[in-house]
Amino acid sequence: MIIGGNDVAEITIAASKKTNMSVSREKRSRDYLRSEAITFNHEDAEDIVYPYNFALVIYVNINKFLDKCILIDPGSSANIIRWKVIEQMALLDQIVPAVRVLNGFNMSSETRKGEIILPVDVAGMLRLMKFHVIDGVMRYNALFGRPWIHDMEVAPSTLHMTLKFPTPKCIKEIRG
Repeated sequence: MIIGGNDVAEITIAASKKTNMSVSREKRSRDYLRSEAITFNHEDAEDIVYPYNFALVIYVNINKFLDKCILIDPGSSANIIRWKVIEQMALLDQIVPAVRVLNGFNMSSETRKGEIILPVDVAGMLRLMKFHVIDGVMRYNALFGRPWIHDMEVAPSTLHMTLKFPTPKCIKEIRG
């Protein structure tokens, strides 16, 4: 099965003569990106002692609960939350059962228990996010991957241990 691609207009080619064929492609629109530039400089890394090899971990409010140990992982294609966190929020009845295997970097697999949509409040920016719920061992309470990063238009920097993202009024910053 092939999903996606561009539609190409039907072209009839006569057997007795050559026909020039041109294919038009859709232009990529950059209208979804804001005009404000998000930059990082030396001031963003003032309190960091180098060299270090720490992960970018933040605190956020998930469903009005302050949740510690949220890993920001641009390499992940999913937002993941632990079963125990959902249990502590007393939201087990809101999990939509869906069995699917999630594969990690080392091809270890984890079967998810379902998915849940939760409100996530980061520095006053509230978004509803879909999470895959797992019952396995995980060092962090949740993992925010590319779906969250792209939805919030976040620019993460592990070098500066900082997240920056645009709001209607200004560029907000969260330190890891």
